[in-house]
Amino acid sequence: MLGAIVGDIVGSVYEWHNIKTKDFPLFRDDCFFTDDTVMTCAIAEAIMNGGERDDFIDAMKKYGRMYPDAGYGGRFGGWIFSDDRDPYNSFGNGSAMRVSPCAWMMDCGFSARTGMWPSVGSARARLSAEVTHNHPEGIKGAMATTDAIFLCRFYFGGHHGDYEKPISDDPDECKRRIRNHVEGKYGYDLSRTLDEIRPTYRFNETCQETVPQAIIAFLESTDFEDAIRNAISLGGDSDTLAAITGSIAEAAYGIPEWIKVKAISYLDEPLKAVLRRWKSGYPANWKKES
Repeated sequence: MLGAIVGDIVGSVYEWHNIKTKDFPLFRDDCFFTDDTVMTCAIAEAIMNGGERDDFIDAMKKYGRMYPDAGYGGRFGGWIFSDDRDPYNSFGNGSAMRVSPCAWMMDCGFSARTGMWPSVGSARARLSAEVTHNHPEGIKGAMATTDAIFLCRFYFGGHHGDYEKPISDDPDECKRRIRNHVEGKYGYDLSRTLDEIRPTYRFNETCQETVPQAIIAFLESTDFEDAIRNAISLGGDSDTLAAITGSIAEAAYGIPEWIKVKAISYLDEPLKAVLRRWKSGYPANWKKES
């Protein structure tokens, strides 16, 4: 989940001042955390509190009200400060930028048709989206991001099926399988290159115009920092785009220690406390549910 926070902080200064280059300082003095970080921490706390529907709603409303000026979308902000606990059919990219903690609680299940695929714990990821973003595109964006994170953990972590050798020493093959899974299951077109996307890409807060681009930014990357730079270089909703890319890249590459330390320095104590609790409790103390 820290990868999402890094992407959010790095992208915070470029959301309304897009750049179309990878040549920029990774952290600036005026970087800050936004709603992407706040809601990622809220999802983590919801999981640690049980991961049920009310846990997600309570945590998002709690942290949203703690940070009222974090930059929420209009309808989500209205939902936070209302007594309404029902979803509002959103397909905004908020469902994808906040979902990464769920992907770290997933495991493989066996399907006779597909073999070992991410399934155990996927209901929790879907629920984290559905409590607000219950439009099919909102759910799809969250689930595609979740699967991409999990498959990075699975392939880059050296896991494999009973009849296969590990492919962690072949990042291109790892990415090929991730690309094929996401395209086949979710229908996203991941065939375009960053150079093809960049010239015409503009600000867009929908899942369908953010999640594929964020995944491509990861697929073209060479390491964690490069993935973040790829995402920022596209322009658009820079902090959210980089948060999604960063959440995937963390699972593949890990995060350099200096980047971790620098990103955490931008957080206040309540958000740091969530990260400490998550780090001390994951994965042994939290129940995995199908």
